[in-house]
Amino acid sequence: MAETGNNLSSDSGIWSLRPLPDMDEAQFHQWRTLLEHRTGMTLTPERQSFLETNLAIRMREIGCNSYQAYYEKIVSGPEAIAEWAVLVDRLTVQETRFFRDPDAFKLVSDYILTRPREALRQRPLEAWSVGCSTGEEPYTLAMLLNESMTQLELPPLFGVTGSDISKPAIIKGQRGQFSARKLLGLDDELKTRYFRPSERNTVEIVESIRERVCFTRLNVMDLKRAPMHGMNIIFCQNLLIYFRRWRRREIVNQLAERLAPGGLLVLGQGEMTDWHPPGLQRVPSENVLAWIRRQTDED
Repeated sequence: MAETGNNLSSDSGIWSLRPLPDMDEAQFHQWRTLLEHRTGMTLTPERQSFLETNLAIRMREIGCNSYQAYYEKIVSGPEAIAEWAVLVDRLTVQETRFFRDPDAFKLVSDYILTRPREALRQRPLEAWSVGCSTGEEPYTLAMLLNESMTQLELPPLFGVTGSDISKPAIIKGQRGQFSARKLLGLDDELKTRYFRPSERNTVEIVESIRERVCFTRLNVMDLKRAPMHGMNIIFCQNLLIYFRRWRRREIVNQLAERLAPGGLLVLGQGEMTDWHPPGLQRVPSENVLAWIRRQTDED
C-alpha cells in the first residue's frame, strides 16, 4: 500500500505538517532488522511507536516524505553514513544523570577502599564506562575514584574511559558541560568540589576531573577491536536491555575478558541473571549485579 507524503507546505510563510501514516508490519520488520544487524539492538513490537516517532521527527527535519524513502537514504544514499550516525543518536541516547545508581557506585567505592594500598600506588586504576551516553557516568566514576584516593591519602592515580556508539553523545561528554538540573539531588559538597558555573545556566566539570576522563566512539558489536584491556572497573548499566539474551551473554563474556585480575564488573539489575562465567565470582549484594575476576597463581 503506497504511503501518503509527509510534505511540508507553506501558508503565508508558516510551515504546517501532515502526519505520516502508521508504519505497517513489513516496514517495521525492515527497520528492526537493519537496527539489529548494525547495532545489535532489538526493538520489540511494543516499541514500534518509539521508532515511528523518532523516524518521523528526523524525516520532517530533512523533508523526507516516506519511511521507505528514508530507509533507502540510510542504506544507500550519498550521505548514508552521516545520516545513519544522526539516527543512531536519536534512537540510543537515553536520559541519564550523575550518581544514577547509588548502590552500584557505593559498591565501586567500597571496592577501591579495600584494595591493597601498595597496589594502588604502583599501578593507576583504569575504569571503563560502556554505553556512557553524554558523560555523566564516566565523570561520576572519576569523582568517585578521586574521593576514594583522597580518603586513602593516595595521589589520584586513575583514568576513566567512556565509550558509546553515538558520536554526538561523545562530543557532549568531551565538553564536560551540563544543564544545572543534572545536579539535582547531588550532595552539595560534591557540587562545590567538582563543578563550576558556566554559561546559560549550565555547569562544567572541573579541569582536574575532566583531564582524567577520555571518550571514544565504540559499538559494542565491535568489542573485539576495542583496545581496552586489564581494566580494574568495567561499568555497564542500562545497555544490555536492548539486546537479545544470547547477544547479551556474548557482550558480557568479552567485557569479562578485559578485566584485570581482581577487577570488578558491574551490570544493571536483572540484565544477566543466569550468567555464571568461569573465573569470576559474584559479589554478594541484593541491590547490585556485579562480579570480581578471581586472582590466580599465574596472575
